[in-house]
Amino acid sequence: MLKNKTVVIGVTGSIAAYKMANVVSMLVKLGADVHVIMTRNAVNFINPITFETLTGNKCLIDTFDRNFEFKVGHVGIAAKADIFLIAPATANIIGKIANGIADDMLSTTVMAAKCPVFVAPAMNNNMYDNKIVQRNIKLLEEYGYGIIMPATGYLACGATGTGKLADENTLVEHIVNSIAREKDMSGKTILVTAGPTIEKIDPVRYITNHSSGKMGYAVAKTAVLRGAKVILVSGPVHLTPPSGCEVVPVESAADMYDAVLARGTDCDIIIKCAAVADYRPKTVAGHKLKKSDSDSSIELERTEDILKYLGENRKSGQIICGFSMETDNLIENSRQKLIKKNVDMIVANSINDEGAGFKTDTNKVTLITKSGEKELPLMTKEETADAILTALLNM
Repeated sequence: MLKNKTVVIGVTGSIAAYKMANVVSMLVKLGADVHVIMTRNAVNFINPITFETLTGNKCLIDTFDRNFEFKVGHVGIAAKADIFLIAPATANIIGKIANGIADDMLSTTVMAAKCPVFVAPAMNNNMYDNKIVQRNIKLLEEYGYGIIMPATGYLACGATGTGKLADENTLVEHIVNSIAREKDMSGKTILVTAGPTIEKIDPVRYITNHSSGKMGYAVAKTAVLRGAKVILVSGPVHLTPPSGCEVVPVESAADMYDAVLARGTDCDIIIKCAAVADYRPKTVAGHKLKKSDSDSSIELERTEDILKYLGENRKSGQIICGFSMETDNLIENSRQKLIKKNVDMIVANSINDEGAGFKTDTNKVTLITKSGEKELPLMTKEETADAILTALLNM
């Protein structure tokens, strides 16, 4: 994912410095060429050999160290970087950068960097709340630096408050979201529905399906990587939402319908991945369903047809995509759905194909439009999402 990308990590003198070994390892596993610059105080918390072993690159500390591969160390590595992350960032380094002080290898390299720079503060809560530190953080934001906000919790000093370094996954996600993909969807707003909906029969039972939400979440994640503003309307799933997108949690088909109508009006692309329950118990005036009611006594009614509404009420230029899961006559039934719902594309997949359908990490789909069909091979859901978004972007 980060092949041919150069990531520079600046590590400063904080107890949280030890966490950066895992961050560096994760980035290397994603294919990045990682270079670590440490302040002199940072080496009191973690040995530079750790980073050199993980990255295969010399860990830079001394501005005047002549044993490195660049003619002018801080300028060369700054020019090579695709992204720069300072984590943990102490009050000291934040103050230096915000006020243009460059007196060590890390601060001079940052000053020479033209790539995106992210700063992840980590310090005692009282230091973090200090007005001077807050002013310096605001200055960095004004200068175009990205700030990865610290977490709140128990701190190494024994206090409880805001100042914990953001967790390793969050740090890596910021890097991946920034440089993994070309931002060819920048300026686009995309709404994605994902997961199942549930329709309550009584306090114990409900109607739902086997959707895991993995395909919809893959679409949302990939759209974020490609620079889109993403709104993810999600039914109940056991997945961590992709960072960088707005999540609207829903439960029933009516909830999802309302959310899509409320948020989808101004979207450029709407992709309905969610497997909405087709039926719900019909509400009978004066009668509340009880667990004792027999199944045969429960009258059902159709839930809202979200895709049909979108096809009939789209704004000019809006692109609508739906999913179709069939057991028989996949292409024929999916093409009929394309026409009946008046949408631009149907992503058809059969639950009979090995490696496709619910709860898998792979999928095999056919993209159906009014102009033709394109069958895709078995791919990961992220790769499938990429192909779907490319097809929609080229419509």
